[in-house]
Amino acid sequence: MADVNRGNRPLSPHLSIYRPQMTSFSSIMVRLTGIAALFLFVLVVWWLLAAATSESAFNFIDGLLTSWVGTVVMLGAAWALFYHMLGRLRHLVWDLGYCLNVETAEKLGVGMFVMATVLTVVAALVV
Repeated sequence: MADVNRGNRPLSPHLSIYRPQMTSFSSIMVRLTGIAALFLFVLVVWWLLAAATSESAFNFIDGLLTSWVGTVVMLGAAWALFYHMLGRLRHLVWDLGYCLNVETAEKLGVGMFVMATVLTVVAALVV
């Protein structure tokens, strides 16, 4: 095997000139909101199991979820679910071969943030 000195290599030049893009940021956010949806699923299962177990267990988790902390968590979870849903729809559109140019992709990224926020506010007002 070749004798390779890996300790003295310079860093790649792309690290110093890279500028985060809206498409990469929104893609990372879709992944993070997917993970947040997993934690929301755990809360929902906990709530359902408590409802099936005992009144005191249900009162504890229901009190936690209906407190101001629970309200903030649920609003954040709603935003995460809406954002993740819009991200999946964006990828479906891309898989069909539409909206692939850079300007449109960046507008879709901004639109996802705006629409997730609007849908969360509408859901909060309705519920």
